[in-house]
Amino acid sequence: MCWRTSASPSPVTGCDKKEFPKAILYGTLWGHGPAYYLHALFVPKGSRRTHSVLAALFALSGLLCWCGISQVTSNSISASFENAFHIPPLYSTLALVAVAAFIVLRKNATVRVLDRMVPIMAACYFFITLFIILKNAPLLPGVFGRIFAEAFGLRQVVGGGMGAVIMNGTKRGLFSNEAGSGSAPCAAAASHIDHPAKAGLLQVLGVFIDTLVICSCSAMIMLLTPVEQTAGLEGMDLLQAAMQYHLGTFGVVFIAVILWLFSLSTFLGILFYARSNVAYLFGDHWGAQLAYKVLALAMLFVGGLATYQFVWDLGDVGVGLMTIFNMIALFPLAPRALDSLRDYEAHIEKKKK
Repeated sequence: MCWRTSASPSPVTGCDKKEFPKAILYGTLWGHGPAYYLHALFVPKGSRRTHSVLAALFALSGLLCWCGISQVTSNSISASFENAFHIPPLYSTLALVAVAAFIVLRKNATVRVLDRMVPIMAACYFFITLFIILKNAPLLPGVFGRIFAEAFGLRQVVGGGMGAVIMNGTKRGLFSNEAGSGSAPCAAAASHIDHPAKAGLLQVLGVFIDTLVICSCSAMIMLLTPVEQTAGLEGMDLLQAAMQYHLGTFGVVFIAVILWLFSLSTFLGILFYARSNVAYLFGDHWGAQLAYKVLALAMLFVGGLATYQFVWDLGDVGVGLMTIFNMIALFPLAPRALDSLRDYEAHIEKKKK
């Protein structure tokens, strides 16, 4: 099946025409993802064009976004290690870049590392947070009351604060899980599955775990901390101060270590995503892939040394543009995706009988 193979520089010639509709139905072409299905949707069959404007814009937006994310992750690490261990940002950043380079410049190492690292770190963070929540259970009604009061209070409505909260929440949520932006399909497209609906359902589960579980863990840790303990703090300083209140010195060290793991896994993941976009724009050549890895590692180093609001804006613009271009494809693909889901549900029901 052409939707399961891993490489074809030409999306027009890489798939048998009889299988072409099924390839679109499965939503992924040649193990590469959105840039390729955007190409397939907007370039006439039989055309010799190697690039589509929308597909190229999507690919460029993704590469732009992921450079921004690289800097954000390294800056968070350097700040947390300075708070926990008093290590200057330069040294922690150099260590991060060295480890990341060792992994991403080795063939097929990225997926193996992520397979082992992500479940362990996510479980540790979740259970530590659960312990903190149970320890402070009597405070939960006040915390939820504060959440709704701050989000939907009369002062926020009159002052336009509700709109700002919703807008910022949307940006940070999209920055966190990138649902609908087209980044996750870059990885999902490379999977080998017996039915495409499984990949979609797994992506839905990923959004749930990433945003509703992991990000809510961070929120609960901070909201269960007295306001006077975190007044005037933001970013990693805020989270580490909250953890110090709950767990003492161990909490500060734990956040530094777990954030290092989260950030490293994020960087490895976005480089895996970037591969398909680089391949679409420049061909799946070793030189092009290496050049982007080196650029991303350079951004990782720069981000660890200084905080730039421009970097957050760069990431927001990149993921926003990706989402716009991807949504143009999602609407015409939606009926086929629903057909695939119904087929999968029917298959499951048939197996039960």
